Amino acid sequence: MNFSRVHPEEGEKSNSNRPPSGNHPRAEKMSSDATHAKGSPSLGAKSNPNGQSTIGNPSVPEKVSSTSGQPSSEYAVDLNTFSTRLKALYSHWHQNKAELWGSADYISAATPPPSEDLRYPKSSALSIWLFGHDYPETIMVFEAKSINFLCSRKIASLLEPVKSTARDTVNVDVIIYVKAKGESGSAQIDSLLGGIHAKSNDDGPGNFGYIAKEVPEGKLLEMWTEKLKNSAFHLTDITNGLSDLFAVKDKNEIICVKKAAHLTASAMKGFVVTEVEKVIDEEKKVTHASLMEATENAILNPAKLGVRLKPENVDICYPPIFQSGGNFDLRPSASSNDELLYYDSCSIIICAIGSRYNNYCSNIGRSYLIDADTVQSRAYEVLLKAHETAILALKPGNKSSAVYKAASDVVAKEAPELVSNLTKSAGTGIGLEFRESGLILNAKNERVLKAGMVFNVLLGFQNLQANTTNPKSKNFSLLIADTVIVTENGHEVVTSACSKSLKDVAYTFNDDEEEEVPPLKSEPSAKDSVFSKATLRSDREISKEELRKQHQAELARQKNEETLRRLAGGGSGTGDGRTSMKTANELIAYKNVNEVPQPRDMMIQVDSKNEAILIPIYGSMVPFHVSTLKTVSSQQDTNRNCYVRIIFNVPGTPFTPHDATSLKNLGSIYVKEVSFRSKDPRHISEVVQQIKTLRRNVMARESERAERATLVTQEKLVLAGNKFKPVKLHDLWIRPAFGGRTRKLTGALEAHVNGFRYSTSRSEEKIDIMYGNIKHAFFQPAEKEMITLVHFHLHNHIMVGNKKTKDVQFYVEVMEMVQNIGGGKRSAYDPDEIEEEQRERDRKNKINMDFQHFVNRVNDLWGQPQLKGFDLEFDQPLRELGFHGVPFKTSSFIVPTSSCLVELIETPFLVITLGEIEIVNLERVGLGQKNFDMAIVFKDFKRDVTRIDSIPSSSLDGIKEWLDTTDIKYYESRLNLNWRPILKTITEDPQKFVEDGGWEFLNLEATDSDTDNSEESDKGYTPSDADPESESEEEDSDSESLVESEDDGEEDSEDGSGEEEGKTWEELEREATNADRMKGDESDSEEERRRRKVKSMGKSRAGPSISAPKRPKFR
Repeated sequence: MNFSRVHPEEGEKSNSNRPPSGNHPRAEKMSSDATHAKGSPSLGAKSNPNGQSTIGNPSVPEKVSSTSGQPSSEYAVDLNTFSTRLKALYSHWHQNKAELWGSADYISAATPPPSEDLRYPKSSALSIWLFGHDYPETIMVFEAKSINFLCSRKIASLLEPVKSTARDTVNVDVIIYVKAKGESGSAQIDSLLGGIHAKSNDDGPGNFGYIAKEVPEGKLLEMWTEKLKNSAFHLTDITNGLSDLFAVKDKNEIICVKKAAHLTASAMKGFVVTEVEKVIDEEKKVTHASLMEATENAILNPAKLGVRLKPENVDICYPPIFQSGGNFDLRPSASSNDELLYYDSCSIIICAIGSRYNNYCSNIGRSYLIDADTVQSRAYEVLLKAHETAILALKPGNKSSAVYKAASDVVAKEAPELVSNLTKSAGTGIGLEFRESGLILNAKNERVLKAGMVFNVLLGFQNLQANTTNPKSKNFSLLIADTVIVTENGHEVVTSACSKSLKDVAYTFNDDEEEEVPPLKSEPSAKDSVFSKATLRSDREISKEELRKQHQAELARQKNEETLRRLAGGGSGTGDGRTSMKTANELIAYKNVNEVPQPRDMMIQVDSKNEAILIPIYGSMVPFHVSTLKTVSSQQDTNRNCYVRIIFNVPGTPFTPHDATSLKNLGSIYVKEVSFRSKDPRHISEVVQQIKTLRRNVMARESERAERATLVTQEKLVLAGNKFKPVKLHDLWIRPAFGGRTRKLTGALEAHVNGFRYSTSRSEEKIDIMYGNIKHAFFQPAEKEMITLVHFHLHNHIMVGNKKTKDVQFYVEVMEMVQNIGGGKRSAYDPDEIEEEQRERDRKNKINMDFQHFVNRVNDLWGQPQLKGFDLEFDQPLRELGFHGVPFKTSSFIVPTSSCLVELIETPFLVITLGEIEIVNLERVGLGQKNFDMAIVFKDFKRDVTRIDSIPSSSLDGIKEWLDTTDIKYYESRLNLNWRPILKTITEDPQKFVEDGGWEFLNLEATDSDTDNSEESDKGYTPSDADPESESEEEDSDSESLVESEDDGEEDSEDGSGEEEGKTWEELEREATNADRMKGDESDSEEERRRRKVKSMGKSRAGPSISAPKRPKFR
């Protein structure tokens, strides 16, 4: 599917580097054979409306040489490229003669005359591919030993230099037949065909290859086609051979495609999106055709888009397409009509543009959703997933049909009802032709993909129905298109600069708009005005809350489906984070008996060198490695006897799992504990202290070794050197700090080719952070804090000193934390005080500006092509969305960013990636609480649920609004939940989890029956003749339902019977006692009676008594 402008009677037509039809004149690549105006600078050169020199449509002059006698260099053949491609042509022809070239003994192509129409004939493509230019009305015939050209005198002079190149490259002679001015060319055609026929052998004239689908244009080509068909040659089609020849692009062709794609993506992102947003925002009335013309002019003037390409080298592939208002056409012949752009609720706007650079095409298509409903959003999500899947299938070795199959399989799985609406192909090849016929990505094409092929990957849904009665919004279509290059390792999307994700193409304009109220004829009174404003405000708030609930309901459905797919596909399950076996090196204190030191006395000794202790057991000194000890302690009794107690690690006991060493010796007997008595308390104290110190040092070393063993090996830092001057930020502190007892020093952070390096004046204090290991980067200037910082959250741990961490922070204190203790209270008007405050403000602003400059330069560095794959950019916390909470042990100010929820001031740091969140549960909401808690459940159920406690209730609405806008499903509950068993239950049976409503068991509104009662009780007082006793008990029941108890169920049943029969607590107790006696459970009834008595007393204290009537409440 594409948007090329093709005339039905012409089939595929000529490619020319010229602007489209409109009010300004078109420019032609080459000219016809007529006399050129004297004094013209070169072949048909003239000025376009922008003052740029382009190729015009006048003619080829009789004199083709410059004053030096050489052809004009502007249209001269690039002989190096010609040599390479001529050799490739003959090689491909001889190797695939029968399969692709129709067994042709001769290959011919005839380029059409210049035209203002946008067309892509293969003959013109062959001319551009070989010579670098489209030479019009030129007949080319390739033989095994010669190449024949029939052309005008001007073009003949341009082709003269290829004679020697052709002879040197493929050993063929070049014969040029010149059609002089005013001649029809009939005689030259007869000479050309006659010369070929004369060289044919006795077996016959042979097979003459031509492009069968090209319709001849102009008298010369019509005559050529007629004479060719009337000749004795057997005609055969060579279209497939040329298609395969053009399919794989070389390095120079790929560069042209990338430049064209850059222009196309820039036009869509920098002009089309901006222009459409402006039209919608200002509610302008603009037609599709006017948008088309404006976009066309923007492409033809790359400088306006910030693209550094020469205007004379660029052109459009087709007039830009804009469609909206229910009339959509995804066929190649689509065009922009004169209807107004429609952007009301539930509308879809399809935009597609294509541009060329040096005749190589690129294309992009986007669909923009305005206040989309669930059907439209769901359809776009499925289409986007199918499109991305199709791109992933573009790999060398795959078949073309596999690309379309991959996309259709996604649609069949995600939304089977949309399969019939899917386009019949996933795009086509693209290059010199907008549609390379041999590279269609449909279910039938078995062509094998190769590195160097370029595709216009285009998918769409046609004729879908939205949930609306508006005829301009009900019928809609969707389309996504990108230009993709097949590489050795996969693919490269060269139009990815313009985003196609749902959050970037979906627009919502009606959330905060107030409904307009028509003015009344009579002026309202002041009182009426007050009530009117209050009513409108209430309606607006209800509307926003309803929209949020609808969005959350849709998120719940999506989240349940996503969880089921992930778990059913063997995704993350729960785990307690513990392992049953830990790895350890084999512990050896001494390799043989000779290494054991000779004891001086039978006393406990510590061998620090070999990390062992020697213990006297039955007259022998037995060595134990210090890591086998669990605890050691000493105690002194009243008789001045000292006792030493040593407890060993015994595998298999609680909190001591098996390690690799113990598994080798399963049949061994282990010493669990030994005790010794001594009369020398001083010696015992020294021994115990030595053992503890040695054990602590060994355990610290082994812990660091174990942590380093789990580190991922990183690439080596490539220093900037002479490539560029590294970006530096000086006088920074680091967190976590380097270890050691020495004084802490500041250091410098430098940005190099592939990573950062932080170092101090000490050579050992140095760490490298690779760009590829950075997951998130943050910059937080000091506002109400004491520090300005840059923070890196990493994919894999690194070691900072002897600490293993995923978070590294570099900061500067913006003001000195010094307090004047001796001085008294200073006046607010003290000049020294004012000057000091000004200095602090200046210091803070300077530090913030230095950091901002560093961040901007690093962002520019990350924007370079070789680093774009990391998708890195410094994120800045949004303070206005922040809230206070307790993520660990202390209260902190937690702030969201565009992709994370962070707290970067207090340690330990909090960094939560929003994309990894499954759901958020807001706990302890209601109950008149001043605070509530937030439980964050991750998609990886092996991760522990992160809790943020003690969030002020005043932040609840803001948090709910933020979660909703970031498409995170949230729930509310009145109690804190134990999440580990909940996640374990879900992973054990995910199908049952979804069948039971998925995460909806957390929905407070759906599961709490008290909500409706409490809402109705707030409606105000209604006089009635109801028994005050029953009213009292109803109020008691409502108040007690908020308190947890072991006997809630029992209590509820008693309350219900009391309300139904109007009995007192004493009557209920007597009935229960009689029932228990009848069952014979006297002891149990006594206990129950005591419980009920206590409850009865509590109720009589909590609520009004039966004798006292209930006081009516007024609102």
